[in-house]
Amino acid sequence: MAGTVARITHISARSDSSFEDAVKVGVERASATLRNVTGAWVKEQKVELSDGAIVSWQVVLEVTFVLD
Repeated sequence: MAGTVARITHISARSDSSFEDAVKVGVERASATLRNVTGAWVKEQKVELSDGAIVSWQVVLEVTFVLD
């Protein structure tokens, strides 16, 4: 019987432009470091403020990758 085993890891990614960009940055970095990345869930979102204005967007991702 064939099957697969996957692992899930948490990562945090940050962007100076948007949540969407933070997700993209995180997924691209995970894919460059881990083999067989198959998906990611956005678990948390946060913004950093300075003088009442948003200066950065941050996400916490759960990234799934299939083990060799």
